[in-house]
Amino acid sequence: MSEQTTLEIIAPTVEEALAQGLKDLGLTAADVSFEVLDSGGKGFLGMGKRQVRMRLTVNGETNDDLASQAEDKSAPLADPVPAPAKEENASLTPKTDPANPSKEEPLLERSEEVVNKLLELMHLDAQASARYDDPDREGRKSVYVEVSGKELGVLIGRRGKTIDAFQRIAALIVSKEMARWVRLSIDVEGHRSRREQQLRRMAQKMAEQVIKTGRKQSLEPMPANERRIVHMELQNSPDVKTNSFGEDPQRKVVIEPKN
Repeated sequence: MSEQTTLEIIAPTVEEALAQGLKDLGLTAADVSFEVLDSGGKGFLGMGKRQVRMRLTVNGETNDDLASQAEDKSAPLADPVPAPAKEENASLTPKTDPANPSKEEPLLERSEEVVNKLLELMHLDAQASARYDDPDREGRKSVYVEVSGKELGVLIGRRGKTIDAFQRIAALIVSKEMARWVRLSIDVEGHRSRREQQLRRMAQKMAEQVIKTGRKQSLEPMPANERRIVHMELQNSPDVKTNSFGEDPQRKVVIEPKN
């Protein structure tokens, strides 16, 4: 058996290290295994921040066919991403597979592949299923990936920080492979859906208090995606308005009277 090829990358974040490593190797995430050797650190009093160090290992004999594809960078894993616009549009034409709607779009299929590969690398007994989410006000659709399986609390992490990082990595990989930015949302056993409903109820409750007392109210610190839910929930209120204040990770939403 031939020796496996490895590459060590140093970068400010895990996402950047992974993206740089894949670029240098000319491979996709499905072609490699990766290990974070050093997760970095903030340094003393915020100075001398230590960067992330990651090792990428090219998969061995079980992926010989993928390795041969990687030698030709114009032929990435699974469906190639055509350079001409006309061919790319043609590749997005829905396929007739009523038994499995996720296979109707190469983007959905690729999203499932990437998330499932990351789950495998994390040694989690889980399966991903992708679909298009409802379009936003500009008509743009994002890819919604539902992950189901066993003992997935580790994937969610404290206050959802692990799943947020997982989502960023997956979105970066899918965007690179599709040669365009892809808006990707990953939910684990309905965690995000439940959290969104909780945030909407909390926003309405806090807005009622602001209207009743006439005084502004500050919510707990939240990540950007959760702050956005609060802003969206109250954006059409005739009585209150919302703003964000502070620096991450302590940035929070403040609800205050309009008049």
